[in-house]
Amino acid sequence: MQGGSTGIVYGGLKYQARCIADVKADPDHTSFLAGTLSLREENEVHLIRLSPSGTELVCEGLFYHPSEIWDLKSCPFDPRIFSTVFTSGETYGASIWKIPELYGQSNAPQLEQLVSLNEHSFKIKCVLWWPLGKHDKLISIDEGNLFLWSIDSSSKIAKVISKESVGMLHNLSGGAWDPHDQNAVAAICGSSLQFWDLRTMKKTNAIEHAQVRDVDYNPKKQHILATAEDECGIRLWDLRMPRLPAKELPGHAHWTWAVRYNPEYDELILSAGTDSAVNLWLASTTGSDDSAAESLVDSPTRQIDPLLNSYNDYEDSVYGVAWSCQGAFNVCIIVL
Repeated sequence: MQGGSTGIVYGGLKYQARCIADVKADPDHTSFLAGTLSLREENEVHLIRLSPSGTELVCEGLFYHPSEIWDLKSCPFDPRIFSTVFTSGETYGASIWKIPELYGQSNAPQLEQLVSLNEHSFKIKCVLWWPLGKHDKLISIDEGNLFLWSIDSSSKIAKVISKESVGMLHNLSGGAWDPHDQNAVAAICGSSLQFWDLRTMKKTNAIEHAQVRDVDYNPKKQHILATAEDECGIRLWDLRMPRLPAKELPGHAHWTWAVRYNPEYDELILSAGTDSAVNLWLASTTGSDDSAAESLVDSPTRQIDPLLNSYNDYEDSVYGVAWSCQGAFNVCIIVL
């Protein structure tokens, strides 16, 4: 795990990993969770923290996990709670976990399983938390269905509120929950990106002919999102005009696997892909880079190249990137 070409390397992962998540509910530290996907060994969840000096990434907790972790999300309102999607052979599942009190120990092998999301009959792809503040609902997405859950972690109860199938001709692979609207979710569906209203569980809109692998909403501006696509780059969209992208940013030589907006400076975007590159973009959907973007460069009058930097000294594909909410320019990168 690395933080860029001149960044800090965390060498504690014994097995391959694809999942990295910022622990945004921890206001006092720059912390991340990473999950491994070993076929033969017992997998692990690592709680990783930037040292007070800012010079190293240290393991604050190592927890055993029973299966390969393909999706990991940190709870936005409780730093000790997170979700995983996992597989073991032909079986699959999704659960909500709680990290035990550490009491100064770095190794605490037993995670507490709060609830299991066990109503799925298709392969589960991801679990979504509403990103802003406390919310007692969760979304889970499998290959054919969208589920809305009511979660009571204190009583360890999970109930399906509603469920909707996308039909036999479609195949869901991921999504994102709109931070500006608790009732809106984007779902990656084959060659389109679909938008759903959770109150009716009906599709409200779609971006067609887009081979999307990841999606992220702009944290500051409503109606704006970014997609990572097979066509070797990312696109920015204004959902009020979804027929054409507001901006296209190529920059990758192969599949683009991940895209993430900076939580504080929303013109800063990270993308990563199977070309072993991580790109840092400065991009706005307003037609010209506004004052927030200009404040990040020395000469606001010159034409700005949207690609600020490309970190391409990794040897393998890059599947996961995460900004820290506590340090606006701190990044964690998973290299498989």
